[in-house]
Amino acid sequence: MEKITLGVSTCLLGHSVRYDGGHKLNRYVRDTLGHYFEYVPVCPEVDCGMPIPRESLRLVGDPDSPRLMTRNSQQDFTDQMQEWGRGKLEELAEADICGYIFKSRSPSSGMERIKVYNEQGMPGATGVGIWARMVMDRFPFLPVEDEGRLNDPKLRERFIEHVFVYWRWRQLEKQGPDIGALVDFHSRHKLLLMAHNPELYKEMGQYVAHAKTFPREEILPGYLLLLDRAMRTPKSIAKHVNVLHHMLGYFKEELSADEKQEFLDIVDKYRQGYVPLIVPVTLMNHFVRKYREPYLGQQFYLNPHPAELKLRNHA
Repeated sequence: MEKITLGVSTCLLGHSVRYDGGHKLNRYVRDTLGHYFEYVPVCPEVDCGMPIPRESLRLVGDPDSPRLMTRNSQQDFTDQMQEWGRGKLEELAEADICGYIFKSRSPSSGMERIKVYNEQGMPGATGVGIWARMVMDRFPFLPVEDEGRLNDPKLRERFIEHVFVYWRWRQLEKQGPDIGALVDFHSRHKLLLMAHNPELYKEMGQYVAHAKTFPREEILPGYLLLLDRAMRTPKSIAKHVNVLHHMLGYFKEELSADEKQEFLDIVDKYRQGYVPLIVPVTLMNHFVRKYREPYLGQQFYLNPHPAELKLRNHA
């Protein structure tokens, strides 16, 4: 498949753009994810005109609308970065990015828990980096993460899964408000959505069923609101077990008693934490291929992202 376009903090790709002239190369981002993602590198500090090296920065003032100031000379770069950023946001929209990986703890690119200093120079509440806030405000449905949180296997899997779902959604949006395409999208994501939020999945089903009654220009935006809520709901072992049992119901006539029991035993081992999710999913994929189950064969739940990333080996 074609590579998916993501925004990324330039320093994570190994470019020496940090305030001290160094970089923060993240080999997983550059070398592993780089096989599947085409990156648009952004260093808001350098790109808006700051030199290398430069005085370090920090957020100062109101946590909801902080200023970006140099630590010692107290120069304010907020307006400069925001003026540059407005143009850069439109470039990212043209590039059709489907996700963004920020640099953690950065006063410009940090997406959360960035220290905000008061007038006495003491850190108080935490906020969001100036550029990161601009990106998230401009693209509210965009999957975002920082490289620090990607060290958590569950957060890493959730983010990458979300990127692939959002990329498929963007392909659908480019077709326009086609009811048939929306029904197909919803149907193929059924089990994946159930693993996130079964109740919301039902609400989305009702939305799709009545989509013809909505104004054409409201059909896709309305569904996207629900899709985004569902994808941001954490999955759980219990919800995965429910989905796995649901899939077993498609093989009432095909599986032997031994095959059914083998699958149930493996699902129970997954429930107890003895094996990762990839084990029952692999067996289910085997059943789908062996018995040529057409509906499950189209479910993105069984193959939500490249197997080579091994994201479900730790889930």
